[in-house]
Amino acid sequence: MKRGIIWLASYPKSGNTWFRIFLTNLLQNGDAPASINNLEKTPIASARDIFDDVTGIEASDLTADEIDRLRPELYTYLAENAEEQLFMKIHDAYTYLEDKRPLIPQKATRCALYFIRNPLDVAVSFAHHSGWNYDTSVTKMADDAFAFCSKSGRLHSQLRQKILSWSNHVLSWVNASPFPVCLLRYEDMKLQPLETFEKAVRFAGFPHTREQIQKAVDFSSFDVVQKQEEAESFKEKSSYPSVFFRKGKIGSWRKELNEDHVRQIIHDHQKVMHRFGYLDDKGNIIC
Repeated sequence: MKRGIIWLASYPKSGNTWFRIFLTNLLQNGDAPASINNLEKTPIASARDIFDDVTGIEASDLTADEIDRLRPELYTYLAENAEEQLFMKIHDAYTYLEDKRPLIPQKATRCALYFIRNPLDVAVSFAHHSGWNYDTSVTKMADDAFAFCSKSGRLHSQLRQKILSWSNHVLSWVNASPFPVCLLRYEDMKLQPLETFEKAVRFAGFPHTREQIQKAVDFSSFDVVQKQEEAESFKEKSSYPSVFFRKGKIGSWRKELNEDHVRQIIHDHQKVMHRFGYLDDKGNIIC
């Protein structure tokens, strides 16, 4: 295998799509920002059409568990037959099947970039994205049974994705995966964009210059992608929010969440929040 997949992994609403836009700009290296609706080089691993096309089986004819049993072979096939470096966005936690095989096979993988964001801000962004109230968002972020596209009786556009709780999603990728993982904080992507995106590029082993990286950073700034969404919409947006790129700010939770929400999120995720710099040693919120 020449390359292997580079996974772009994250809990939802943690900067994954933003990085995909940066990566598209970096790879195209054009004289103008790449379209936010042209992210084909970074498809999502749970795409139903990819599964159907590669396996020759309609996912709608299988149960979610039957689909999961085929997904490791699917990714191995994609990695072995890729003509260029393959990136795949993924929201699945790093989990194991009933037969103890990992959903994400090591032999199909080159490495992973894992995007993490303060769960207080995730709760706000996730609620707006999904059409939930904040109570629901906070509750789902603590639920290890939480999954996307898991309801029976309807045909989802994506395959089932086991998300787990916010904390265990983070730990599943950072602690458990058997391949190299580079962790990127959303807050560092905002405050130190060149240094943080360059870290990701170097980890992936790409030869791009700092000037090329800076241009891609500029072309994927939040202001740029917001203007693009206003002009042409964003085809990956769900049906709930009016816009996908809503604010993207650090600390928006301070104006949105009440004290009970904040207290509950800290209670549910204190250890992981402290480990990755969202709480200090005394339990005070850092950002």
